[in-house]
Amino acid sequence: MVLQAVTPELRSWIVAQAQAGFEAESVLQSMLGSGWAEDVAIAAMESTMQEHLKSQQPALPPAVPVPEPMPQGATNCRDAGDRQVPVISSMRQPRLLVFADLLSHEECDSLIDAARNRLTRSLTVALGDGTEEQHVDRSSHGMFFTRGEIPIVQCIERRIAHLLEWPEENGEGLQILQYLPGAEYKPHYDYFEPGEPGTPTLIQRGGQRVATLIIYLNEPKRGGATVFPEAGMEVVPRRGHAVFFSYERPHASTKSLHGGTPVLEGEKWIATKWLREREYV
Repeated sequence: MVLQAVTPELRSWIVAQAQAGFEAESVLQSMLGSGWAEDVAIAAMESTMQEHLKSQQPALPPAVPVPEPMPQGATNCRDAGDRQVPVISSMRQPRLLVFADLLSHEECDSLIDAARNRLTRSLTVALGDGTEEQHVDRSSHGMFFTRGEIPIVQCIERRIAHLLEWPEENGEGLQILQYLPGAEYKPHYDYFEPGEPGTPTLIQRGGQRVATLIIYLNEPKRGGATVFPEAGMEVVPRRGHAVFFSYERPHASTKSLHGGTPVLEGEKWIATKWLREREYV
């Protein structure tokens, strides 16, 4: 029995036939007519086209280190410095953890009280130039504390840094958001899109965003969940609880697409902390 070798020349010919628009069955019949065994011909066509299609896909952006809260011994808790924080849910793809009781009820109320009189309509990043703009996909109101602006913020930022094992200086200022009935934030990614004109300006201040922590400061009566559509995950707001997720590259393969569903009754308050690759200035 003579073994038929699939040569580079044959693979180039198969790709050329596909690029010329010939159907797979036509290419197969040509190979059979030239004396190729059917099983060899089919295997050669399949492997060649798989490799060709793979080579045509754009390379993924390189992965970078991201925060990774480490377990404490055999427990389901993480060390936050001044307290142990239980993990009530965890996923690998996307990398996601839901924490219980990251903040006390009193701390939640203090943040809301400190932010309430400083709220304005929430903005999104304008991809064209890196500035901020109002967008129909985001209908909340919010404000930013500068890092360490008041004692309660200092305490929470210190706790977050300890919990996530990520330097305080690599975090953006804590953002407080209020969602009234009907308000929502449609699914989006938190990283800055590579290739957009405004991205180089945005990453000058601390590199890419690599992780997000959303802390629930109250509980709406209905609605207002945080959803991860590609993972089939929904996190229901509970006061003091938080959801953390990371994204090692600015790419949809991280499955970090997420959004806030409309508040149907009551209001929703959250605190958001975005973490950068390096010091945010």
